Parts: sequence; C-alpha cells; structure tokens
Amino acid sequence: MSSNDVSIVRRSAREQLAMLQAHELSATELLSETKNRYERTNPAVNAVVSVDFDAAEQAAAASDMRRAEGLPARPLEGLPVVVKDLEETAGLRTTYGSLRYATAVPDYDTLLVQRLREAGAVIYGKSNTPEFGTGSHTYNRVFGTTTNPFNTTRSAGGSSGGAAAALAMGLSSVADGSDMGGSLRNPAAFCNVVGLRPSIGRVPNWPSANGWETLSTNGPMARTVDDAALLLSVIAGADPRTPLAFPDQMGSQVQPVAQPLRIGWSRTLGGLDIQPEITKVLDRDGLETLRELGHTVRDVEPDMRGADEAFRTLRGLNYAHTFASMVRDHRQDLGSELIANTEAGLSLTSRDLFAAREQRTRVYDRMAELFETIDVLAAPVTSVLPFDIQETWPREINGVQQRDYLEWMRASWRISLTGYVAISVPCGFSSDGLPVGLHLIAPPRSEGLILSIAKQFEQARPLWLTEPPAFSLHPSYPTP
Repeated sequence: MSSNDVSIVRRSAREQLAMLQAHELSATELLSETKNRYERTNPAVNAVVSVDFDAAEQAAAASDMRRAEGLPARPLEGLPVVVKDLEETAGLRTTYGSLRYATAVPDYDTLLVQRLREAGAVIYGKSNTPEFGTGSHTYNRVFGTTTNPFNTTRSAGGSSGGAAAALAMGLSSVADGSDMGGSLRNPAAFCNVVGLRPSIGRVPNWPSANGWETLSTNGPMARTVDDAALLLSVIAGADPRTPLAFPDQMGSQVQPVAQPLRIGWSRTLGGLDIQPEITKVLDRDGLETLRELGHTVRDVEPDMRGADEAFRTLRGLNYAHTFASMVRDHRQDLGSELIANTEAGLSLTSRDLFAAREQRTRVYDRMAELFETIDVLAAPVTSVLPFDIQETWPREINGVQQRDYLEWMRASWRISLTGYVAISVPCGFSSDGLPVGLHLIAPPRSEGLILSIAKQFEQARPLWLTEPPAFSLHPSYPTP
C-alpha cells in the first residue's frame, strides 16, 4: 500500500501539511473529515473523550484565512489534534481521568498546549488516559476503557493509550504523550505508532509543582518518525519558568544515518520475562532488518541491578508528594491503584530516597560503560502483547506471577530511570495480528541519532501504512 492509497486522515502529518499548503485541501475540510471519522469509529475505540468541534471549526477557519491572506504557514498549520487529558486546555474539559475532576474546565493552557496552538494546531478534543496517568492500560471511571484499533477486545496500553489509538485511527495528525514508566512508548508499541521519550529537559513542562522533575517527561507521538520529529520541534525549547529546559531548539528535519552503527541487541533488557511471540517478531523483523541496513548488531544485556528498586522508590515518593492530601480527603473518588501507590510512597523515608538516588547513579554508570562499545541499544518495548481489556494488568508472564500493576512494565521503566532517549517504532505483527514495537535507546541528548535510525528502520518497514481493522468499522459494529 502506498501513502496515496491511505485515507486523508491517516496520511502522515507532513503529507497533510503539503496538501494544505498546495490548497488541495483546507483546514476546514480536514477537520470535517476527522469529525466524520470520529463520529463513525471513535465509539469502537474510545480514544477521544471531551470534544469541542465548534471551537475547532473556528480555529480551522482562522487557519484557512491565514493561508488565503498569504501569511507564513506555522509548523502545524491547520492540523486537527487531540491533547492528552492530563494537560490543561482553556475552555475544554480536563478530567485527568478522575472522578475528582470529572467536570473541571480550566481557564488556562499548559505550556505544551500553548505551543501547539501557537504552531497552528486545531485542537478539537482530549485523548483518554487512566486516572492521573496511573498504569499502562487506559481505563477510568469517567470515560471507560480505550481499546486497541487492531483488536478492540485488547488494550491500547497507557497512559497515553487514547493518543496512540487516536493516531492509529486517523483521529489526530500528531499527538502529545507523557512518559514516566513507559506511558508513551508502551501504547505506541501496542497501537503500531511512534512514541519518543526525549531527554529530561528537552520538552519543558509548565506549570509543575516540581520544576526539578527527572523521571517524567512529555514527548511526541505520531504515525511516522518524521511527524514525531516535527512535533518535537514544536514542543521543545527553553522556557524561563522551567529550570531544566534545554536552551537549544530541535530542528524539524530528520537527518540520514551518517554511517553504519554499532547496535546492541537485547532480548530481555537485563533478564526480564518477555513473551516468546514478542521475541519472535523482534528477531525476525527487527534484528534482520537492522543487519540488512548495514549495521553491526551483537547480543548484549545491560546490567540493570538495582533499577527496579530505585524506580519504585522514586515513583512512590512522587505519588506520595502529589496525591497524599487527595487520598486523605477524597479517597472515595480515587482508583485503587493510585491509592495503593500513594500509600506505598508514604511509607518511604529520606534514607530510601538517597539510597534510590545512589542506585540510579550506579545503573546509569553501567549503562554509560555499555555505550562505550555500542551506539544504540535495541530491545523490547513491552513484555507482553496487547492484553484483554477486561484485565486491569497482566497477572503473569511466561508463568511468572507479576506482583502488581507496575511489574509488567519494566521493559520501559528500566530505561526511564537512566534518562536515556528512547523511541518505540513499529516493528511487526504477532501471528494474531497484534502490533509489536522496537525499542531504540541512546544516551541523553541523542534525539537526533535516535530519530535517524528509527526513520531508516521505518523506511525499510513502513508498517504505519497498515490500516487497523477498527478504522473501517461501521457505526453499528458491536463494541465491547
């Protein structure tokens, strides 16, 4: 299938922009096509939740007027976009997936949303998320469960599951995600789209109660690597209110890989239980493709001793600080997982904090030592294929019991702890037609390198062109 055979709403954002610039399509028409697709198929996947098409139509008309007047086109000029329901959007309901804020309508935009609007994005709705982004399966008591476009009985992942499903369905040209433990990489892998976790500081976050946050970051999601780079160029860049923000901008163009790379091939990311079907797809489609592209690939396994304990401690303390008073005063409105993680964090001490920092440093030092011999690490993004939507999280992997809802996500959050740049790029499909992502990882501030190798891989395997079955659903199709 060529890109010309793809529905307008599922074409790459860059192709949509070219059509808009050539006046082959107007922003109003593109929004109308997106609205029609939303009305027809969103009930099957529940990716987009709160919407305001009236405001979006005004924004699209204003975008068309700018082009008609010959004004310079902004980077996202006229593209329909949904924003993760953890980002405040002025005048558009923002619930954080929680009953506590089920009717909340902010009167301001976060920095990320400000930058999207300034870049010309036409924001029409919010993408679904688990409560406050807790966990990697997108469900909540406000909007329900987001399902996988490739099999609507399966999870879309999370916490950016709504964003990933929306991209796969053509309901958003690009999408923002956020990632502490894999929240944009995991759903990208589950839904056959691209999710980039940048370096801490590459994408500033404002407002924030913790301007010195080093575990969580916002990042771009898209159908293609080029589109992810485009969105990154919009949301990255310094802001005086964010102390860790990088001063330099990111270019929107992905440079070609300059020379063959030394790639470390990790099947278990330091001894994790990974479903055999994932290993099979990665070895068959990922490993062989990288070799065919001329790279030197050798088996490695990073030393991740102490990573799990350090991540759990730092995340638990983060939850305790953020949600302790909410758990105390509004417990009945909150989910069990958020409560459990907050209470676990409240049991920790300053001694635990400093021990976790030391463990984190040792993990980083060993990773840096490994990267003296490789340029990029390739690994699984997830330990499991998209699982049944009735499960809140996978209880076992290869017969090994998972102690809680965090355990199965370690293939992503072990990398979060290191601060390394990481991308999930579509790699292949299981025998049941479920997507599998390839995890490409490089040191902090290596976004350019990661985007280059990811684009090269995508060009060899343009799986983003694969239309998900839910895209063609009739409105009367029975949904879970």
